[in-house]
Formats: sequence, structure tokens, C-alpha cells
Amino acid sequence: MIRDCRSLVMLPLVAAMSIAHGALALAQQAQQAPAATRPGAPARPPVVPAAAVGQAQPQLLGQFGDWGAYAATPGGRKVCFALAKPSSAQTSPPNRPRNPTYFFVTTRPAENVRNEVSTLVGYPLKPNSDATAEVGGNSFVMYTQNDGAWIKNVAEEARMIEAMRKSPDMVIKGISARGTQSTDTYSLKGLSQALDRMAQDCR
Repeated sequence: MIRDCRSLVMLPLVAAMSIAHGALALAQQAQQAPAATRPGAPARPPVVPAAAVGQAQPQLLGQFGDWGAYAATPGGRKVCFALAKPSSAQTSPPNRPRNPTYFFVTTRPAENVRNEVSTLVGYPLKPNSDATAEVGGNSFVMYTQNDGAWIKNVAEEARMIEAMRKSPDMVIKGISARGTQSTDTYSLKGLSQALDRMAQDCR
């Protein structure tokens, strides 16, 4: 179900700082992921430590439907990201406690990384387990580490982004270290505009 964008409360920049911290932390985790688990993954240099985001407050570039576009310059390196919160977040067993959940699409021009997909699921995921992203009739396997996940085969990243641009919603499924199953549904309303705005700022 797609939320009416008029009911969306725009994330304040103060909250965006902590969100950006999470986005950079996810990127840092991706750098540490064993190469063998991410077939087709290009070599990527180390990212700026997540703590550096505190020195560069993210700028809200625009709110587009359910997606916000942001830019920051941690450590002097430009980072742009689009993010959204799930329109529906369910667990089985139900009502298990979780930290805030987000989905990110991140671009780091200095590292030649563009439109990297990742998510924070709100609790530590089961070690050696995969999450899945279902969008546009396609299913994409996501590598997991701690409370984050990103596409396992980065060669499929562009196809996933294209599917996200064309689809009304996306479902992320994972399993926690304690066996809790999560199903997060994201509205993709406004994603294309957020990505286009992000691309203008992070060339």
C-alpha cells in the first residue's frame, strides 16, 4: 500500500545526521564484506569512517513522495543518498522490538560508487543468512552483516535500481539472530525523482 505523500512528515536535518551515520556505516560494512560472498563486486577503496559524518551535517536536497534526497561531505568527500522508511514493518512472531528501519541508495563519487542499495533492518541479522528484496516481479539476494544488508551480486545493482524506478513498492525480508522474521514494505513513490535529484548533486 502506497502512502499519500501529503501524510509524510519530512525528516528534519537533525534526524538526517543519524540516518547518514547509518548509511556510511553500511557502506563501511560493505567494504569489509568478504569478496567471495559478493560475486562480480568491483574493487572499492575504504570509505570515510562513519563517525566523520558528525562534522558534515547532511543537506536535504528535496523530499519526493516517500523518499528524501540528501547530500553530505564527511571528511571532505561528497556523499549523496536517497532514503525512505518502510510503509509497513512486520515481524513474525509479531511486535518484536526493533530499532528504526531504513532503505538507502547511496552515491560516493570519489570512490566511483553510484546507486549502491542497502538497508538497516533494526536488529542484528542471523549470521551467514541472506535477506531478499522483492521488486517488480524480481527477487534479489542481499548479503547481511550485523543489522545491515546490501545486494549480494553488485552486477545486479543497476537492474534492481531500474526495477525500483518502475515499481510501486518493494518488500525486504530477513531473519534476525534470534530467529525473528521481518517483512518490510517500502513505497517507491518519489524514488525516481529523488535519485535524479541526487545525481545532479553528486556527479
